Amino acid sequence: MKPAPFKYIAASSLDHALSLKAEHGDEARFLAGGQSLVPAMNFRLARPAVVIDINGLDELAGIAHGSTIRVGALTRYCALERDSEFLSSCPLFADALPHIAHPQIRNRGTIGGNLSHADPASELPALAVAMEAQMRLKSAGGERMLAASEFFQGSLTTDLAADEMLVDVEFPALPPRSGACFMEVARRRGDFAIAGLATIVTLDTEGRCSKVRLALCGVGETPVDASEVAAPLIGQACADGPIKAAAAAIQAAIEPAGNVHASADYQRHLAGVLAQRAIRTAFQRAANAA
Repeated sequence: MKPAPFKYIAASSLDHALSLKAEHGDEARFLAGGQSLVPAMNFRLARPAVVIDINGLDELAGIAHGSTIRVGALTRYCALERDSEFLSSCPLFADALPHIAHPQIRNRGTIGGNLSHADPASELPALAVAMEAQMRLKSAGGERMLAASEFFQGSLTTDLAADEMLVDVEFPALPPRSGACFMEVARRRGDFAIAGLATIVTLDTEGRCSKVRLALCGVGETPVDASEVAAPLIGQACADGPIKAAAAAIQAAIEPAGNVHASADYQRHLAGVLAQRAIRTAFQRAANAA
């Protein structure tokens, strides 16, 4: 199919793009990589009256390293894959990026586009929640910072107002003695996850867990923040008992709906298996980083 008629405007600056969004509101959509928007338009699942092309806005692309790691919304997956400093600072991405679609998609797709699309089966929303990322939302009237855990409101739904754009994402640097791991199961390489899990484990000087972050994709209407469910790991060493208990608690806490690829029971089973494997791997990586 082909998209419904629309007006195309190439934004000349960020201010221009935001003024256009303020003018047209929900009738306008931003075009970055187009890997989610264009297929939706072709199937007429999305019918924007105005498409605002932001690909020329270099100010929205790039990675800045400091006390936090700031990633511009127009940064493409492939740029993250090639940045060794970024992958070292944000090791969850080193695990997750190869699972995202295929190289052709990663050459075009953008971080901001993925997060704004808010597909609950996508990897990046779960990473953002697990890493306690902060989203910078900007409009013609100002800007605000919002935690990733509050940004995702439902399937394909975010807290973005009609006149706002996600302009960058700030990821905190990992604390010392931390290990991270992302794992997922999909029908085929490059498919959306049937279930996926991202976790970060930080150890104290005695090798016991002092902090754990954990989020899942594919098993809810949003990325599922299960950090509190996994909190009993705090104070524990890397041992089968605590890890299996955490995995069982995670299985009990989630409410997968099932889909054409897997039943809810199978998704819950996968969540438990992934939790055990990923938590154990994160413990081991944290110990190696100490």
